Amino acid sequence: MKGALDLYKRILASGALAVLCAASLMTASQATPARASVSLTGAGSSFDFPFFDKAFSVYQSSHSVSINYQPIGSGAGIQQFTAKTVDFGASDVPMNPVSELPAAVKAGGAVLQIPVALGGVSVAYNVPGVKTGLHLNGTVLAKIFLGTISKWNDRAIKALNKKVSLPDTQITVVHRSDGSGTSYIFTDYLSKVSDQWRGLAGTGKLPNWPTGIGEKGNPGVADLIRSTPGTIGYVELAYVIQTHMHQAMLENRKHNFLVPNLKTVAAAAASFPKVTSEKFSIVNGSGKNAYPIAGYSWALVFKHQTDSTKGKALVNLMKWTVTTGQKYAKNLQYVPLPSGVQKLGTSLLKTATF
Repeated sequence: MKGALDLYKRILASGALAVLCAASLMTASQATPARASVSLTGAGSSFDFPFFDKAFSVYQSSHSVSINYQPIGSGAGIQQFTAKTVDFGASDVPMNPVSELPAAVKAGGAVLQIPVALGGVSVAYNVPGVKTGLHLNGTVLAKIFLGTISKWNDRAIKALNKKVSLPDTQITVVHRSDGSGTSYIFTDYLSKVSDQWRGLAGTGKLPNWPTGIGEKGNPGVADLIRSTPGTIGYVELAYVIQTHMHQAMLENRKHNFLVPNLKTVAAAAASFPKVTSEKFSIVNGSGKNAYPIAGYSWALVFKHQTDSTKGKALVNLMKWTVTTGQKYAKNLQYVPLPSGVQKLGTSLLKTATF
């Protein structure tokens, strides 16, 4: 946990994430309110952290509950949830139905997987002399992450950027080193647009990366890209906007080049109106204005709560996060959950028992 938090503190020290976490980063989700009668702990997705940090701070300021959320990555969050060392987990991809979900069910019974956040994954870069206007498509992006395109002035990149002066600089790929739902979303996209990627690396939270440097958490990837010329990587949109990083425009299925923003991520979600924890992918959508790399994040809660007081507090928190709490999403570059997805979350939470 300490390593993940150190990454956030390192970026905060530079002033880059001051807007995201204006108050402080005391443990991972604000200070404990006075006279809290219930303490809740959670761990997982760093994709969620800017939204959780704000939303949970607001919630606990008016409720007798303290919330400590540790942004240690989706994979580690699933492990801690299954080990029952935290009250809830969070992952940018639902639990694997073959391995992860059965292990959790064995540990604590049926699991409710609740959609809590919707965001885009940016392709961030640091190319000397190229501050805006970099265009990429899925084929070229896959080849960069496969290592078969290794220079920024490669002819395939130049063909998409005829008005951009690209340097003869080596490309350094930056990816996650930890089990990451953001990695799952990104590699899910690459697998859908590149047969070569799908065959060699595939889709996963911790794929066998063909090339590049691994960093822990979204902040770790963002920090390395910001400080290292020639780099490219994938980072949750909130980090890119708040740290003023450069991001590429990606070609979607309608051959429009787009950056992720509230409008284009909402359009991506609109292409897949009926998501569930079994059918959750919203990458490479068919909409004209759909940004191609987007995804939901999911809170993990045991359906039966053995501690009635804590369980009711947890379910109430999640109901609020899925509904009222969504009004805090936009300012942090998350798209508020569509009404149908909010209904999915609240209907699942109604099945919880105590």
